Amino acid sequence: MSARTVVAWIIEGTWEATVDAAACAATPDRGETEVLLLAVVDAAVSEAVHGAFGGLFGRRGHDPGDAVAAQGVEGTHELLVQAEQRLDLPARREVRVGRVEREVVAACEHADLLVCSRDGDRSRLGPHSLGRHLRFVVDHAPCPVLLVWPDTSPDLDSIPPPPRHR
Repeated sequence: MSARTVVAWIIEGTWEATVDAAACAATPDRGETEVLLLAVVDAAVSEAVHGAFGGLFGRRGHDPGDAVAAQGVEGTHELLVQAEQRLDLPARREVRVGRVEREVVAACEHADLLVCSRDGDRSRLGPHSLGRHLRFVVDHAPCPVLLVWPDTSPDLDSIPPPPRHR
């Protein structure tokens, strides 16, 4: 029997809960498990900086877009190191650059489980607790998804009332 693959999508601000849930999913009593700590740097950020610089100053001079992208990748590597230390299990680390939602789905192509944390409105239950990238991933992931609250989940009374019918 081959090892299971658990992908833990690491997002700044919610990664601790993701790592803790991935550790539970990868415990030795569940068989041999490979954990992939995945982070994605949004390519749109450096593209926006390139575009803004070009629009303001033309083509001449030092374009800061590449530096912004490099800093994003470097900071993401540091975040994955922290995540691996918290996981306290052997893991692979992978940083991808591109459209966040599509890169996450692509990374899950052969995964047995994706672990991720809610990244939207955490003050109440409901669909707004998922950000746009996470909503896409939940809808398109080619594997089961374990979706966790990054902190204590809101009370049930945070669910809005049903719509009134006429």
